[in-house]
Amino acid sequence: MLDPISLRVSFAIVAVTLLALFYFVAYRSTRSAYAGWWCAALGLFLAGSAAYLLDGTSQQWWANPAGNVCVVAGAAAVWSGARAVEGRSVSWWLVGATLVGLLVTSALDDPGTNEWSGAPVFLGLMTIFIALASVELWQSGRSGSFGPGPRERMYRPILRSLAVMSTGLSTFYGLRLVAYLLVGQDGRAFAVYLGTEVTTLVTTVMLATVSFSMTALSYADDTLELQARATRDGLTGLLNRDELVRLVERRWRGHRRRQVHGVLVMADLDHFKQINDTYGHPAGDVALQVFAAACRSTVGRADIVGRFGGEEFVLFLDEATVEEARDVVRRITVALEATSLPGGVVLPTVSYGMTLVGRGDDLADVVARADGALYAAKDAGRARVVVADGATADRSTSP
Repeated sequence: MLDPISLRVSFAIVAVTLLALFYFVAYRSTRSAYAGWWCAALGLFLAGSAAYLLDGTSQQWWANPAGNVCVVAGAAAVWSGARAVEGRSVSWWLVGATLVGLLVTSALDDPGTNEWSGAPVFLGLMTIFIALASVELWQSGRSGSFGPGPRERMYRPILRSLAVMSTGLSTFYGLRLVAYLLVGQDGRAFAVYLGTEVTTLVTTVMLATVSFSMTALSYADDTLELQARATRDGLTGLLNRDELVRLVERRWRGHRRRQVHGVLVMADLDHFKQINDTYGHPAGDVALQVFAAACRSTVGRADIVGRFGGEEFVLFLDEATVEEARDVVRRITVALEATSLPGGVVLPTVSYGMTLVGRGDDLADVVARADGALYAAKDAGRARVVVADGATADRSTSP
């Protein structure tokens, strides 16, 4: 069996390798908060392992407490990384206070001759911080906060595997704490099954496994970013025209047995060129973004919204009636009227053309009907809704 020093040296080599690989392969490509925290955790675990190498030397009096603090700080960084997956943070004032408490406890427990100085506090804090990370990962994996879609499908299995590993490690440290309190560091059960050698091996395997999972999470972020660039309009964040057409056609195929699929709405910002000419193109960009935000905050989860081109937008309101579509348009109008822009910029009004979508309808024909209704709204004075009946616009009302 390897001695503790050899195992710690091996652990340090693995930690350095993982830190370098993860930093250059994963963190530098995403710059995500959770990847940054994992880099910090690896660095702190490495520092703690280096400090423990001085046990048994004349420097043990300061190195042992420092190693305890570094390793627990690494566990706190793991917790921070778990919370950062969903954009949450931790109170580092509280973490700092616990680290100071650990340092004082270790310093008062004869660290010059006692390699297990502050052990109960150390083991307890390791159990707590890793358990907190486990709770965060389990909640992230099943809370649905990512929403339905590719992000949720890609994240969930990775987060579940991380949750399982962190649960196992926190359980291991909890068992170490119980065994230490019952039999002490010299007890056979503790020394054989939960001592330094076993812990170093377990931690090395866990670090490697978690690093691969974190790399997979970073890869998922890169993949999702590329997908977003390919399917989203860069200015408004809505679907671009190609993705809009693809999703609407796929939705209609799924509704092929229904008599009515919903309502397709075409929207066009009135006198948009005047906004650009009067206030400049940045003001026009803001107007498009404000309208897109109003659409996003108004439509339902099953609805599809995209930028069709220029200042034209398309909304497919799934399973909606014409009256329900009118209500959506009214709420978008209310949201726009409640929005004020700096510099005296006045938001343009919006004209809408809408048509019912029925079984057997072709998307090109539906768009043509809605587009005809939109132009009828423009001809009737703008800032209104026209509903197409078949190929003919039949009703005109203000939103």
